Amino acid sequence: MKTIVIAAGYATRLYPLTENFPKPLLKVGDSTILDRLIADADGIPGIDGHVIVTNHKFASHFEEWKKGSSYAKPITVIDDGTSTNETRLGAVRDLLLAIDRCGIDDDIMVLAADNILEFSLHGFVDFFREKGTSVIMCHHEPELRRLQRTGVIAVDEDMKVLEMQEKPEKPVSHWAVPPFYIYSRADLPLIRDCLAHGCGYDAPGNLARYLAGVTDLHAWPMPAPRFDIGSLDSYEEAKKRFQ
Repeated sequence: MKTIVIAAGYATRLYPLTENFPKPLLKVGDSTILDRLIADADGIPGIDGHVIVTNHKFASHFEEWKKGSSYAKPITVIDDGTSTNETRLGAVRDLLLAIDRCGIDDDIMVLAADNILEFSLHGFVDFFREKGTSVIMCHHEPELRRLQRTGVIAVDEDMKVLEMQEKPEKPVSHWAVPPFYIYSRADLPLIRDCLAHGCGYDAPGNLARYLAGVTDLHAWPMPAPRFDIGSLDSYEEAKKRFQ
């Protein structure tokens, strides 16, 4: 299995901190946001490499970070060639670029690089192996306004995904979907062809929504919170929380 971290975003809400520096490499406590994800994934049996997809503007920062890293599994940094928010490829096209550039023919765990998890990814990988299908994460979200800004799923008693919405006006449930996924090797052909079949390319949830309609997905309820760093205020809160 490969870990693919999508780090290509332009975090304008964190300016001026991220105007010329990538958000995933901001320090939170004694580590960076990205290192918290990679350090956890690196210790999971069966994961044999990590791929970081970034934009051209920040590629050199990630290459420098890679030089100073000492993880057990190899790290590949991919420059997607874009330099502005207006020309960005979007998360789905960045994922497809990583699959093609690295010649990946394996299960893949896809992570958004701007989150801190208060739990290990080990349980997520175990759930994937138990179910034998592609899997996504979910958590109970009581607030309607938050559900309307994210992916939302309906599931059966076995946590099989019956329907997925992206930023719905009328959510089908209170199960929200954060940007963490494991896609099976068997579903790689569907991922490769998704854009030709109407899949949106900007948000990573677009791919999960597309796959929910054409293959089996299961959803793993998060055992603890995650911290989404999307603004200067949330970054300052994270530094206090994880100091």
